[in-house]
Amino acid sequence: MPTALSAHTYLMIRKIESNYTLTAEEKLALQKLPVQTVDVKSNQDIVKMGDQPTQCCLLLEGFSCVYKLTLEGKRQIMALHIPGDMPDLQSLHLQVIDINIASLSPCKLGFIQHHDLHLLFEHHPRLINSFWHETLVDASIFREWLLNVGQREGYSRIAHVICELLLRLKAVGLVEDNSFHMPISQAELADATGMTPVHVNRVLQALRNNGLIITNRRQITIPDWQKLQEAGGFDSLYLHLKSD
Repeated sequence: MPTALSAHTYLMIRKIESNYTLTAEEKLALQKLPVQTVDVKSNQDIVKMGDQPTQCCLLLEGFSCVYKLTLEGKRQIMALHIPGDMPDLQSLHLQVIDINIASLSPCKLGFIQHHDLHLLFEHHPRLINSFWHETLVDASIFREWLLNVGQREGYSRIAHVICELLLRLKAVGLVEDNSFHMPISQAELADATGMTPVHVNRVLQALRNNGLIITNRRQITIPDWQKLQEAGGFDSLYLHLKSD
């Protein structure tokens, strides 16, 4: 269990350790990072395209998304982020942000100043590799999402997203008995999969009718993991987890 000192960085450390091994000294250094916590409501922009942030955002509670808009105002959700993620880590090296990040549910955020992260890397150079590894995994997930939206049928798209969320949430200890909280509306899921909300609704009904998912409000349970993977054409390799 996290101590009072590590409460704000516990999930980040667990997320990093899902695919990268940290030393005790490195974990202690991460625990000591100054973190300013902020609560935000759902559907609030956290970072906007064109911003020049001086801090990185650590998601402590809730779900957020990365999105972009067309000139007509149509939204494409490019990624979903869960507790332990740092969705704007690129701001450490890119002066101007080219994406929007928004809360999908009420969220607790932890802001870490760039200056403090650079000091951390100076004293613990190996941590540069761990954060770089995180950005590479994010890029891998982006590529898989491109394939998902571009080439899979709607039924497989939704199944694939659910499979991904299960494994990512399990890696940070937020899954119990193949069940997890998914605070995402059907309209948001539509924006993430290039579908209409009506189509998403029909696909979710089909997944339920076929016994692949059980839904109770925002809770999703997966009774047959193997069949859901087959429905989504899901291969977890792109998540680069130590183990499933």
